[in-house]
Amino acid sequence: MGKARLDIRDEADGTVRLAMSDDWRHHGVKEVNAALTDFQASTNARAVIVDMSAVSQMDTAGAWLVRRLQAQMRAKRIGFSVEGADETEKALLVAVPEELHDGRTPKKEKPLFERFFEPTGKVVYAVYDDIVASLFILGSAVRGAQEKLEKNARVSPAAIVSQIDHMGVRAVPIIALMSFLIGAIIAQQGAFQLRYFGAELFVVDLVGILQLREIGVLLTAIMIAGRSGSAITAEIGSMKMREEVDALKVMGLNPIGVLIFPRLVALTIALPLLTVIANFSALFGAGVVAWSYSGITPDTFLARLQEAADVSTLIAGMIKAPFMALIIGIVASVEGMKVGGSAESLGRHVTAAVVKAIFVVILVDGLFAIFYAAIDF
Repeated sequence: MGKARLDIRDEADGTVRLAMSDDWRHHGVKEVNAALTDFQASTNARAVIVDMSAVSQMDTAGAWLVRRLQAQMRAKRIGFSVEGADETEKALLVAVPEELHDGRTPKKEKPLFERFFEPTGKVVYAVYDDIVASLFILGSAVRGAQEKLEKNARVSPAAIVSQIDHMGVRAVPIIALMSFLIGAIIAQQGAFQLRYFGAELFVVDLVGILQLREIGVLLTAIMIAGRSGSAITAEIGSMKMREEVDALKVMGLNPIGVLIFPRLVALTIALPLLTVIANFSALFGAGVVAWSYSGITPDTFLARLQEAADVSTLIAGMIKAPFMALIIGIVASVEGMKVGGSAESLGRHVTAAVVKAIFVVILVDGLFAIFYAAIDF
């Protein structure tokens, strides 16, 4: 087998001519590859001319070396031209992309301004896309329910009851236990601090108002976001991975009406009920601690609780529950619909659903607090 030959000649006015000859195929270009690499690194010529008139045979390996040289010379702003190539060699040079000159695409350094603000811009666009997708799901669910009512078509009660069982009934033990412990901790810490001022009895006011107005619905929503929100994303995401969502569309069914609407209704029913259970559990835990730690009897605890927390305190907390339920369901559904075809995508979107739902729930709770303060409620 022949080998490729390369003759480097310096010509007038700073031009270098690279005379290629013999066999420029894969098995014969090993030696000239090293020579070309050294030439590319060291040359400061004004222009480079590649003379291919004496080349007997060439394949994509030889064409790739020429294209790599062309890219390097262009990067150094050195003139480059090819002479003596026949039609086959020209076709090879055109077929081999110049970007493969070093095995990877060169990256251009972005300006500092772009590097600084690009992540922020991507986050803003992602938030915008999430808001649009959330409004689409909410609107589609409401419109679907409206069409069912207009056509006297019943919403499937079995699907809703099944979801209430999964999201509500089975969540009662963990909600009750966590709320009991939180109420007990708040009562113990509040009594410990108020003892210094001789106002230990006011721990009942602290627990009652804080639990009924803020902590009860907020912590219940956070726990439901972690428990049921992740389950919704995982279920819908798994259906998306197995193309069951596409199958529903082919069958003429609306995936939002079949998969998402029952879950939204179930969450809207279950979360307020779980909030009531959480409030009772937390107050019971606070009463036990107040009795054992501070000597406040149950009769005194209940009497003081009636004075401290009225119906408006309870309503202020319960109003938030349906909104938080819708937020958790919509965020979880949006992330579930984003799942791709890999298990990694499923895990990533389940995590994102929980984080986003908890963040938005806390944000909405803060907005409600500002609104209540503005209307003196």
